[in-house]
Parts: sequence; structure tokens; C-alpha cells
Amino acid sequence: MIFLALIYLAFISLGLPDSLLGSLWPMMNIDFGVPVGNAGFISMIISAGTIISSLFSHRMIQRFGTGRVTVVSVAMTAVALLGFSLSPSYLWLLACAVPLGLGAGAVDSGLNEFVAEHYEAKHMNWLHCFWGVGAMLGPILVSTLIQWGHTWKSGYSSISIIQFALVALLLFSLPMWKKYDSPSNEHAKAAPDANEKHGLFAPLRTKGAPVAMLTFFLYTTIEATMILWGASYLVKIKNILPENAAGWVSLFFFGITAGRMLSGFISIKLSNETLIRIGTILILVGIILMLLPLSSFITLCAFVIIGLGLAPIYPSMLHQTPIYFGKQNAQATMGLQMAFAYTGTTIMPPLFGQLFSHASFSLMPFVLLACSVILIISTLRLASIAKKKSDV
Repeated sequence: MIFLALIYLAFISLGLPDSLLGSLWPMMNIDFGVPVGNAGFISMIISAGTIISSLFSHRMIQRFGTGRVTVVSVAMTAVALLGFSLSPSYLWLLACAVPLGLGAGAVDSGLNEFVAEHYEAKHMNWLHCFWGVGAMLGPILVSTLIQWGHTWKSGYSSISIIQFALVALLLFSLPMWKKYDSPSNEHAKAAPDANEKHGLFAPLRTKGAPVAMLTFFLYTTIEATMILWGASYLVKIKNILPENAAGWVSLFFFGITAGRMLSGFISIKLSNETLIRIGTILILVGIILMLLPLSSFITLCAFVIIGLGLAPIYPSMLHQTPIYFGKQNAQATMGLQMAFAYTGTTIMPPLFGQLFSHASFSLMPFVLLACSVILIISTLRLASIAKKKSDV
């Protein structure tokens, strides 16, 4: 139980920095004198690092073990966040984004694979719930610090200290990981995975795989756009003060966190596909509320509803992977799905940011609406393909 709690803490640490850039950017871009859309370039570098590390994390874990890879990865994020807090220029932020992305991707992929292999399905939802805890606490912490008279840099330095503390805990836990890593490594040497035998993109040849990749791509596009541009949307369209917007965005993460906690219990009674359908409908409802010319309070409710809708989709899709594609293909497919998810995070929010900054942030709900409709179609299509496979 203590060991599982430590894994949950690691996912809290993974979520803490994910919400910082979007929450603090309305102040950061003024300090550095760069256009508001330039947050997209930082986000792109971070996400590119997560793509690279997620694709190769399995091989690193086979060689060094999950515990060691997790310790080094969290240490990289701690150093990167400290670098953000000391940044003298915008270019410095771009440089620090590299280790932040590489570290986050390795932790995400490694722990997802570890929990899927060694723990029950409900823990997958709860694992991602604790990511939401971290992502929700990040804006609350930095908003509080700013209201107390500190600068945005104090937010990054505070999160960095928390990450270094987690590194110390993980170092002491290394002996606990060995009993899990050793058998896994021996099995890996005896039977190389699909990536090694057929290449990184071999899973795309499986029927339904392209639709699954599109689903992950769209999911993270919606989530990352909300994270990166949610505060800017509130400031520029709803006239919310920047220091308040950072705290209000935490309601979006509250929706994700509460939703994943509930999904862990509901998944005992409802299927993953049912949870996915409920999630996509809630996303659609939340975005429609954003489109309506209503009060700021309704917009905040919309943020919560979108978070609730997003909550079950990612963990449920990951848990469906062996069902859709077979256990023998699950590991390779899961890694590729996460790479496509990170690709969505990398490409789309920066492009949307340039669109919003040059046109208007009022376009944000329309863009999210288009993505959500395609997401609904793709999830239904994937379920239909899987049903036809099972009927054969």
C-alpha cells in the first residue's frame, strides 16, 4: 500500500508543472515582452520531449528498471522547473523546456505501463486522478503566491522544491522496485517486444489502430488547449483579472480530478466504452455552454463540465488497449497511442494559439467544438470495429 501511494505521489508531481505555463503565461509574456502566442513554442518543445521519451521509455526501463528511470526523470523535471524560475529571457525558457518534456514523458509512459501490468483496472483511473490533483494544485499554489505579492517565478521555484523532495523519497524506495523489475527484465530478454521486432510503428497495421491513434490525438488536443489557453481565454474574453484566472483554471483540473476518482468506482459497474461515451457527451455540453453569451459563472461551470467529460476517456482508452488489439500487441500499441497523444499536445495548441492571438480568443470554443465532434465519431467507430472483430 505504501508503494502504491508513492506511485500516486509521482503522478501528482507529473501534474503539478503541466498547468503552470498556461496559468502563468498572461504574466510571463508581459515580463519577457513576447507575443501571447509564443507560449505555444514552449509547449511544443515540452511535448516533443515527451514524444521521444515515451517511444523509447520501455527500452530504458528494460535496461535500468522502472524505479531508476522514474528517479532520474523526476530529477530532470525538478531541475527544469528550477531553470524556469531563474530564467532571464524567453530563450532560456525554451532551453529548460527540453529536460522538462523528456522527464515528464518517461515518468508518464513508465508508470502507466507499470500500473497496467501490476494493478487492477480501477487504479488506472485513480492514477490519472492523482495527475489531476497535481494539475489542480499547481494553479492554486501559484495564484496564492502571486496574491501574497510574489512573482510568477516563485511559483516555478516552489514546484521545483516539491519535485526535489519527491526525488529524495523515490531514491529511498529503489529497493521496493527491484522485485518488480527483475522478472520483467528477464521476460523482456527472453521475448523481445513488438517494437524491437517490427519497428515502432508496426501497431498501425492492426485494424482499428489508426482510429485509436486519432482518438488519443483529439483527446489531448482538447485537454492541452484548455490547459494552455484557458486562462488567456478568461482574461481576454471574460475580462477576468490574470491573477484570478490562474486560480479559476484550477476548476477545470478539479473536474478532471473528481471525474477520475468517480470513474474508478463507476468502472466496477460500467464498461470502459460506456464511460467514454458519457465523457464525450459531457465535453460537448461544456463547450456549448462556453459558446453561449452567459455570465462568467456559467463559463466556470463549463470548465468543470469539460474536465468531468475528459476525465474517464484517457484511462479508459488505455485500459481498452489489450481488449481492442490483443494482449500480445498491447504494449507496443500503448506506447504508440501515447506518442500520438503527445503529438496532439505538441502540434495543435501552439497552432491554435497563433490563430487566437492573431484573430480572437472568441474562436476557442468553436475550435474545441469541432474537435469534440470528431472525437465522438472516432470513439464510436473504434467501438464498432472492435465489436465486429469479436463477432467474427
